[in-house]
Amino acid sequence: MAPSPSPARFVALGDSLTEGLGDPVPGGGWRGWAALLAGALGERPGGVELVNLARSGALAAELAERQLPAARALGPRFASLVVGANDTLRAAFAIERVAAALDRAHSALSADGAVVLTACLPDPGRMLGLPAPLARPLARRMRAVNTVVHAVSARYQGVHLHLAEHPWAAERACWSVDRLHPSERGHRLLARGFHAALAAAGLPVGPPPALTLDGPPPTRAGAARWMATRGTRWVADRCTDLLPGLLGLALQECRHGLAGSGRLLDAAADQATRTALAALEGAGYGSDGSDGADGSEGTNGADRRPDRADAPDSPSGPDDAPPGKTAATAKGAATMTG
Repeated sequence: MAPSPSPARFVALGDSLTEGLGDPVPGGGWRGWAALLAGALGERPGGVELVNLARSGALAAELAERQLPAARALGPRFASLVVGANDTLRAAFAIERVAAALDRAHSALSADGAVVLTACLPDPGRMLGLPAPLARPLARRMRAVNTVVHAVSARYQGVHLHLAEHPWAAERACWSVDRLHPSERGHRLLARGFHAALAAAGLPVGPPPALTLDGPPPTRAGAARWMATRGTRWVADRCTDLLPGLLGLALQECRHGLAGSGRLLDAAADQATRTALAALEGAGYGSDGSDGADGSEGTNGADRRPDRADAPDSPSGPDDAPPGKTAATAKGAATMTG
């Protein structure tokens, strides 16, 4: 009897969202959307093996530098790049570094023949319910990251999921008690969204992941207990780096708000994002994911961060229209079901 063919691989790269936080399994650990999706890929059950390289707290640059080489060594048929939220929560946020890292990873995996999955993410400030002066700078950063993800996915014809725009992203039951990671229901809906996008792109998939929950949904009481026992420390640990800079950004936001010039901050952020995307055209990443001959990392806009306290008070150009969508991204958004 001939041996069974080896399963294709789905390698998941990213941060805690892809690691599976919010979707616990009995005995400890996490499952998450990537594991749910892997079981629904391929033409036969078990035909796709999941290797989850995602790590809690990972930044885009860490994905490109550490997770990408390991992923490429596995020769994946499918690969996911869902990252960027942690970058928005760092004082040293620079959209050009995020853009360069995502472009490098997507270019290399696509050149290897992998089907690359990406997603735009909801605004963390809104998810946490932060006051407007604190939430707006984070929203501006998340919008920049999402614009870059859209553009890079379109550039390499990836399969993109418009998570930030989907109605279920606003449903409280779809998020865990920390309000930043999906609940089990959210992970299942995320897996189904990618499943629908892959099917719309004509790729072989099995039945979609089920929506039946294995565990109880999050409750308001549970959220209150988490905040009282662990949440305050969790937030404090993540704000140690961000908080001083974020307070400066909040003061800047208030100053521009009183002057009625908040649109200038938006325009500066949009210009920095355009500069980061333009830098990718000359970055020269090869099919092996290495830097081009000129050594460019796509960071020639490094001193033009849109949300620094010394951000320019006038826009450098008109706002960009949203980047173009591939057939796969448009169909994926239209067919995402819950």
